[in-house]
Amino acid sequence: MDISQFYQTFFEEADELLAEMEQLLLGLDLQAPDSEDLNAVFRAVHSIKGGAATFGFAALTDTTHLLENQLDRARHGELVLSTKMMDVFLETKDVLQKQLNAYREGTEPEPQMVAQICTVLRQLALEASAVAAAASSEKTTVSATATVSAPLAALGVQTAGNPPALPTLKIRFTKVSDSERRLLAEEMANLGTVLAQTTDADSLTLWLQTACDADDLVAVGCFIVETEQIDISTETAGTPAAEHGPESPGAPENKALLPDAAETAPALPPTAVSAAAPAAPAAAGHAKESSSIRVDVEKVDQIINLVGELVITQSMLTQTASSLDPVLYARLLSGLGHLERNARDLQQSVMSIRMMPMDYVFSRFPRLIRDLSAKLGKQVQLVTVGKETELDKSLIERIIDPITHLVRNSLDHGIETPAQRALAGKDPSGELTLSARHQGSSIVIEVKDDGGGLAREKILTKARQQGIAIAENAPDEEVWLLIMAPGFSTAQAVTDVSGRGVGMDVVRRNIQEMGGHVDIASVQGKGTTIRIVLPLTLAILNGMSVRVGSETYILPLNYVIESLQPRSEDLHAITADEHVLHVRGEYLALVEMHRIFAVADAALNPTQAIVVIVQAEGTRFALLVDQLIGQHQVVVKNLETNYRKVPGISAATILGDGNVALIIDVAAIRGLRCSGTVKAAKRPG
Repeated sequence: MDISQFYQTFFEEADELLAEMEQLLLGLDLQAPDSEDLNAVFRAVHSIKGGAATFGFAALTDTTHLLENQLDRARHGELVLSTKMMDVFLETKDVLQKQLNAYREGTEPEPQMVAQICTVLRQLALEASAVAAAASSEKTTVSATATVSAPLAALGVQTAGNPPALPTLKIRFTKVSDSERRLLAEEMANLGTVLAQTTDADSLTLWLQTACDADDLVAVGCFIVETEQIDISTETAGTPAAEHGPESPGAPENKALLPDAAETAPALPPTAVSAAAPAAPAAAGHAKESSSIRVDVEKVDQIINLVGELVITQSMLTQTASSLDPVLYARLLSGLGHLERNARDLQQSVMSIRMMPMDYVFSRFPRLIRDLSAKLGKQVQLVTVGKETELDKSLIERIIDPITHLVRNSLDHGIETPAQRALAGKDPSGELTLSARHQGSSIVIEVKDDGGGLAREKILTKARQQGIAIAENAPDEEVWLLIMAPGFSTAQAVTDVSGRGVGMDVVRRNIQEMGGHVDIASVQGKGTTIRIVLPLTLAILNGMSVRVGSETYILPLNYVIESLQPRSEDLHAITADEHVLHVRGEYLALVEMHRIFAVADAALNPTQAIVVIVQAEGTRFALLVDQLIGQHQVVVKNLETNYRKVPGISAATILGDGNVALIIDVAAIRGLRCSGTVKAAKRPG
């Protein structure tokens, strides 16, 4: 069997397990660790180890085996957790991720990296053993007696003391090879104490003293063999001797097996792989069926595209049928109405498949904040709000880097050191809040800190030094946005955390490319809030269709504030080509759409046209159009994929009449001034 076909499933599940492991480790109370959390961490590492051994990923198997041993001792109370130990566990998680990435790329992990982390883990084990050896002699004696007594009792030998508190399970594996028997014995030993084992030509029977239930044991065994090869029953302590005692004539070889902790699991031959699932499968008949399936994103995208085409076709049919007599064609029109509702419901259902909770993003920041705050000598508490809020997968992966920049910036520049906070009368521990919420057809993500806030005069001084023109009486909102200018930084020195003036610029550009915008609010001495507003998905757009001459364009509705017909007294010329519009005490730049897109048959007199007031990047301006057509949802088509990049245009859509309408890039169109810029691209095929 070609086991490489299961690689991707293993890699994806291992990624999830590593993320879960990190989150659980960061949440542990070192003074009183939760046993369930420790068991969950152990199971995550154990699952990765089982899959790695199955596929022959030796470095990953070795590292997880050493880590697993320490976690096993910790969950049984044999290790006292410490900050140093937690640092090692987290460092090991990082190395495991690098090893996993290497195998994903078809290469071997760096040997020096593997050797170094294994050395650290072995040293940790030695130190932990030294601490354990320093325990009281009475406790040591009791432990030794219990360890020896359990196997003897399992073999029918009478021993002093109470019987083991944990139940003993008889586990029989049939049709297994020598290598499978060895690995199965070791895997079971990780889940409890192997009291005895018997083997014959093609089977292995173990008596395991464990707190795990049968479902857990079957799931672990399925790493190596099929479910049908596993039989589990509850036995009394003396059962092994009754069936295959050491004095029984003709009995198979009987061994009390406790595998060496330093021994690692060998790679399995391809014949040992279960075709059902290479990593952590659910046992048939012992566990409920999984409530989810893994589907390649490309397949989901294909379905979304097809549903989009269906919606467009339905719109065409509805528009064509609008001219029919409703009396003569009542049944046809009724059917088209049902088709429209079903198509919209189908579209929303399919789009929901791509939606992922913001916890996918937020869950990676506890580790970042822990490491970075320690490096900066600060105390920071992370608060997350609305992590169940959903966002399209294509956007949620692209939002990670911008939020990372904002978090690092808040830690470095925003939140003060404990001493500084104490002088200001604040709690020595700062607070960083990550929140997400839905607002109409958009999602609002906030990064908020209770630090020192932005210094207005310091920003204005730096802006003047860099030649950035801004009025002294400019509103705070405009001043704060200066920190996102290219190369702008008020840091006194460049560090490996920040200070180069590129991070915030990257944030702004990335958010703009996703069809969103950034707002900043700050109060000096109180803190700063950076708000990101994004569309929930880039596949469907709530838009306002406008007409310029014979052309139809779509304005994203989240940019639109209002529309009005201008009066001649409200229009003022700045230059021969530029005008401003006076609206309720505010002067707005007038952007004439017919000039930007070289539309020849458009209305030239602004008083005979309509202006749409829009806002992008904190700036309001007026777009001059001939006519407002209406508001509706449109299916977004990537223009670069089907044609090429066009200045001032973000995408395209197909209207109900079959014509192409271009979707305006509101954030970019403000800077376009040259007539004829997109003349050749007005009607891409």
